[in-house]
Amino acid sequence: MKSSRLSPGDRVSPCTLRTLRGDAIALPDPTALVHLQFRRFAGCPICELHLRAFAKRYAELRALGVREVVLFHSSEDALRPYQGEMPFDVVADPRRVHYDAYGVGTSLRMMADPRTWRAMLSAIRAAEQPIPTRPDGGPLGLPADFFLGPSGTVLDAKYGEHPDDQWSFDEVLERARRFTSERARGATP
Repeated sequence: MKSSRLSPGDRVSPCTLRTLRGDAIALPDPTALVHLQFRRFAGCPICELHLRAFAKRYAELRALGVREVVLFHSSEDALRPYQGEMPFDVVADPRRVHYDAYGVGTSLRMMADPRTWRAMLSAIRAAEQPIPTRPDGGPLGLPADFFLGPSGTVLDAKYGEHPDDQWSFDEVLERARRFTSERARGATP
């Protein structure tokens, strides 16, 4: 059952996720802010390019006490060659259980969006691994970003309209600094 989109101030239901490393993690994390990313399929060149920036600079988020959690709508087996060595938590959600709970959808229309093709061509040129011709989980997924407070309150949310419509690392870092400052003052739930 698909859920409606979440907005700042909404609360998410607690759950336990299993990472590619086999760790069980609580979401929300009662001890940390969480930047939760919903990506597309294993091997998506746009996702790969995007996550490389996060991998290179992840220490900056950790220094602020932010936990990075990234979901893909592909199987663990499909994800391991692409995401198995990421320094943050990567979760397979091939049945889209969490995608549905957060209101993250798919779009056939985005395939006609010129921004999709510009981003895809740029990412393909930068690809370090082969791109799957038959993506596990399908090619029509859209990205989404959320910041969750330790209590499960959505602090901020972005639903992408095309595959490259997500917060950049610098935008996430800016939000992390703001939420960390607010949390220190007791203003963030």
